[in-house]
Amino acid sequence: EAQLVESGGSSVQPGGSLRLSCAASGFTFSSYSMKWVRQAPGKGLEWVSSINSGSLSTKYADSVKGRFTISRDNAKNTLYLQMNNLIPEDTAVYYCTTGWSDSASYGSRVGQGTQVTVSS
Repeated sequence: EAQLVESGGSSVQPGGSLRLSCAASGFTFSSYSMKWVRQAPGKGLEWVSSINSGSLSTKYADSVKGRFTISRDNAKNTLYLQMNNLIPEDTAVYYCTTGWSDSASYGSRVGQGTQVTVSS
């Protein structure tokens, strides 16, 4: 059974950093482009960042460009999101999912999400 499990969410102060992880199993992770999307309280899904299967290409939403870095380790079947200089507007549940597009939607597989709260 295909599964994605996010971890690393926490409560941090503005300006802090977090690294999210997404462990994949049950499918050929290395064959898929992957992305992170997030959902803030009371709001719809927002696309955050995407990475292609071989890590040769990445893209970011303007709201996180220069602060977040997406990466992956295909040997470990794991996707990452390094988040620096966090701001309160980054507060959301973060989901990893399959796909390359910058659409605010889930791909064919999606995890359960991990909560990130940025507050002083």
